[in-house]
Amino acid sequence: MPEPALFTTAPIDAPISAPIDALTIAQALRQAQQAGLERIDAQLLLLHLLGHNSRAWLLTHDDQLLTPAQAQQYAALCAQRLDAVPVAYLTGCKEFFGLPLQVDARVLDPRPDTEILVEWALEHMAPHTPCCVADLGTGSGAIALALQHQRPQASVTAVDVSADALAVAQANAQRLQLPVRFIQGAWLSRVDGVFDLIVSNPPYIRQDDPHMAALRHEPRQALTSGADGLDDIRTIAAQAPAHLHPGGWLLLEHGWDQAEAVQTLLRQAGFAHVSSRQDLAGQWRCTGGQWLNQN
Repeated sequence: MPEPALFTTAPIDAPISAPIDALTIAQALRQAQQAGLERIDAQLLLLHLLGHNSRAWLLTHDDQLLTPAQAQQYAALCAQRLDAVPVAYLTGCKEFFGLPLQVDARVLDPRPDTEILVEWALEHMAPHTPCCVADLGTGSGAIALALQHQRPQASVTAVDVSADALAVAQANAQRLQLPVRFIQGAWLSRVDGVFDLIVSNPPYIRQDDPHMAALRHEPRQALTSGADGLDDIRTIAAQAPAHLHPGGWLLLEHGWDQAEAVQTLLRQAGFAHVSSRQDLAGQWRCTGGQWLNQN
């Protein structure tokens, strides 16, 4: 007997007038993958719907039946994911550096590659030693909160021009009970003080980049930065020296093909010991330099 259909010829998120026949977890996952979803996405959406967080649970309960309402809700979630809505927006959460963050369409979906920037920053934050750190363009607060969690003795300031983004980041900080300070402003324009370390994952995509279509559900202002994608990085590189102690570091995330250009920008701004780090795919994803000028 053929299995009942979850994905029909009608729009996947259209109201269902008649109840869907009994559908097991295994059948629902299989049909989602057949419709084009990645296996991990199909699993995460179903776990969210059913109120569980273990993928192993799905394997041990794969013969459990979904109710018609659950099947319809799952179909709607899958339709949105097939339309490129990030899974994090659909579930409302994303784990980053071991921290459960609440995220929505007001902020970027935190990427695993950004954890490389956090790891590099932690190398410049000695354990049990006070230091001052600024995270520019904090979004959901992912970087700032990860650094504060890993180095409780640090004084971490998170900056974003978007009031909506800051609302998300502040809610995450309150829920996680992490004492990050928040400032609304464009990069360092409204920030007082001097830091031992400045980190940023700024917008770095070209305005005409064809990949923007796949990112259409995320805030464009947090993604694109001028004709070559480097406008915001230029601004940060120019502003950072006035806000760094001698010996302090500036670390930036950027596009896979921008490392050489960002290195040049940092050297022109007077930074020393400029180098880049690779992401999980082996692409040069982060570049940083040390500020040695004491004048």
